[in-house]
Amino acid sequence: HNSHNKAVPFFAFLCQIRTTMGQFFSTGSDAALKGSVQAMNKGEMFDVTIICTTDDYQASYWMNKLSQTVCASDESSGTYPIVLAVSEDWNGGSGAGNGLGTLYAFEKAAKLAQEKHGVDLKAALAKGEISASLYHTAGKGTRLAPLPAGENNNKPGVKLPFGLRGKDGKLQSLTVLESVVKQTGIYASSRKGRLSVFWGDQVFIPSAPFQYKSTHHIDILCTLLGDTAPTAEEWVAQGLDKYGVIACLETAVPGRLDAAQVEKVSHETATEMLGKLGTVRQVGPSLGSFSVSAAILAALTEEYATELAEKKAKFDTDPHFWMPLTLSEEDYIKLMEKKGTDVAISKAHHQRMSKMKASFELGDYGLFGAVNVGKDACWWDYGQVKLYSKNSLLLLEDSPSAKLLRQFLGVKSNLTDCQVDGVTVDGASYAFDSKAKSGSITKSVVSGVRSLEVTLDGAIVVNCVAKKIKAGPGAILYGIVDKSDEGIVADAGAVMVNVTAADGESMVLKSRMDIDGGKAWKQKLEGLNSVTFEDVHKKNKMADIGAIQVKRQEVYDKVSASMGF
Repeated sequence: HNSHNKAVPFFAFLCQIRTTMGQFFSTGSDAALKGSVQAMNKGEMFDVTIICTTDDYQASYWMNKLSQTVCASDESSGTYPIVLAVSEDWNGGSGAGNGLGTLYAFEKAAKLAQEKHGVDLKAALAKGEISASLYHTAGKGTRLAPLPAGENNNKPGVKLPFGLRGKDGKLQSLTVLESVVKQTGIYASSRKGRLSVFWGDQVFIPSAPFQYKSTHHIDILCTLLGDTAPTAEEWVAQGLDKYGVIACLETAVPGRLDAAQVEKVSHETATEMLGKLGTVRQVGPSLGSFSVSAAILAALTEEYATELAEKKAKFDTDPHFWMPLTLSEEDYIKLMEKKGTDVAISKAHHQRMSKMKASFELGDYGLFGAVNVGKDACWWDYGQVKLYSKNSLLLLEDSPSAKLLRQFLGVKSNLTDCQVDGVTVDGASYAFDSKAKSGSITKSVVSGVRSLEVTLDGAIVVNCVAKKIKAGPGAILYGIVDKSDEGIVADAGAVMVNVTAADGESMVLKSRMDIDGGKAWKQKLEGLNSVTFEDVHKKNKMADIGAIQVKRQEVYDKVSASMGF
C-alpha cells in the first residue's frame, strides 16, 4: 500500500518552506486549523471503522483496542460505532494494491458486520444511513525499521511518545493508527452513504473546510494551490512534475468542478492532456486518500469480481482506477508507458474501465471530484524513523505546528500523570505516565518510563523500565525492560528497540538515526545486530500480538514493582 508515499515529500517540502522562511499561518488559516483540531477533539467518528491489517491476530488486536479508545461508544448509542478489522490474505506476494485491497477489505468487513453485529453494511451504506471509513495498514514498514519490530510487525501499533486516555481513564501511549483515526473522523458527517479510505501513518490538519456536500461518486483529497491554473514556472517551482496531480475542470453544472488525475508529468504534457477534458481552474498534489459512493463501490466490486475471487492481481487506485476513468485512452497509454506498462495491457485496461463507466448511472452526481485540504494544511507523517523523530520532538517547539500538536493531544502541562519529584525537568520537555526518582530530563519527550535514575538529553523514550536510563540527543529507546545495575545507555542518534517473541524471550534490535531501514533491510548492521531487520520480520510473521502484549506488560509491571513503582 505504498503508492500514497508520493504525497509525503511535497508536504515535507511545504512545511520546510514555511519553517525556514519563518512564515507562519495567516490569521484566517490559523483559526481554520484550530477549528479542525477542535472538531477532532470532540471525538467525531465514522459509524463504521474498518482496519485492513496484515494478519488475523492484528485484526483482533485492533478491533479490541480501538473499541476501548478512539472508537469507544457510550453505552446508549445503539448499534454504532462499530470497528471491523480484516486481514489482507492475498495470494499474490506483493499484495492486492490499494485499489483491489480496498474492495477486498470492504467485502470481508461486510461479512464480518453481518456475523458479529447482524448489520447489513452494504444496504446501510446504499441507503445513506451510515458513514464508513477504511484504513490501510498492511505492509512491512521497512522505512520505519526497527520500530515495527517492537510491535511484532504490527506497524500501525507503533507507539508515539504521547499519552492517550482510554475508556478506563488510564493514560496509555498513543499509537500512530489511533491518531489517524481520531484526525480523520472530522470527515464523517459529510460522508453518509460513502466509504472513505485513508492511509494508516499520516495525520493532517486541514485548513480548508472539512464539512462539505458531496457532488461526485469519487472524491479525492488534495491541496489546491491557487485560484487559477499554474504557469509553467509555477508548475516546476511547486514540484508538480514529481507528484500525482489533481486538476479541477469547469463543467456545465453551475458551481461544480469535475477533476482528473495525472502523474509526474511536465506542465506542457499536463496542459495538453487536461486541455482535451475542459478548462482547468485549479490544480494541486493528491494526498491519495479518497471517498466513494456506495454505488461506484458496488460497480467497482462487480467489475473486479474475478480478481477478488482469485486474489492474485495487484491494482492501485491512481494508475488503475482514477487515471483510466478520467483521461483519454491515448494519454493514459502514454503515462503508463512511462511507468513501464506494455501498450497492449494499458489499452485493454482503459477499454475495460471505459466500458464500466459507460454503463454506470451517474444520476445527479459527477464521476470524479476534488476535496481541498487547503494549502496551509498541517502534516505529521510517521512512516520513517527520521519523521517519527522529527514529528515527536515537534512537541518541544514553539511553532504554530507544535501548538496545533499540543492542542490535538490535549496537553495542558509538561507533565501528565507523572511522579518525578526528585528529577530536574527543564521547561521544554514533555512526559506522560512516567515515574523516576532522580536525574534530569532535558529537551526530551518520554512516555511510560519507570526508572530510579534518568539522564535524558534530546531523546525520545517510550515504555522503558530500567534502574538507570541514559540517552543522548536524537536517541530513540522503545519498549526496553532492563534488569541490570548499569541500565540502558544510548549514545546520540542511537535507536534501540526491544523485540519480544511469543515465548516471552526478548532481544534488543539496534539502528541509528542516519540509517534508512528500507535500504538496510537485508543488511546485518555491523557492530549493532547479529540479525537483519528482514530476519526479525520473518520471525515475527503471524505472531499473536495480543498474547505477546500481555507478556510484555507482565514483565514491565514486575520489573517496575521491583524498583518500588
